[in-house]
Amino acid sequence: MPKEIISTKDAPAAIGPYAQATRAGDFVFTSGQIGLDPATGALVAGGTEAETRRVIANLVRVLDAAGASPADVVKCTIFLADLGDFATVNALYGETFGQSLPARSTVQVAALPKGARVEIEATAYLGDKR
Repeated sequence: MPKEIISTKDAPAAIGPYAQATRAGDFVFTSGQIGLDPATGALVAGGTEAETRRVIANLVRVLDAAGASPADVVKCTIFLADLGDFATVNALYGETFGQSLPARSTVQVAALPKGARVEIEATAYLGDKR
């Protein structure tokens, strides 16, 4: 099965040797998104809430570039620098993914790139869209 690299200028450029997303067959696998402003490449100010809003916006833009939407997401993984931020992130996550209810894991990690507090990755299934 050939893979297709997904890239969009509407989301932050990769900060390493990886793609924003990869499509393989009917699946889209996004790389983890952190709260980087696509225009500046800098982490947004304002703490966990602002970062989470930017993370979700970036993720939706990458999904869109792949022909997917939040409704197509079947699995997300959320990485938090502090599990104490779970309630804030969970509420904002629910605004975008609450109706489609993808499977999800949330873990606390020692650190995230660029000092981010939140990172989210997703897997979407395109099924009939292809």
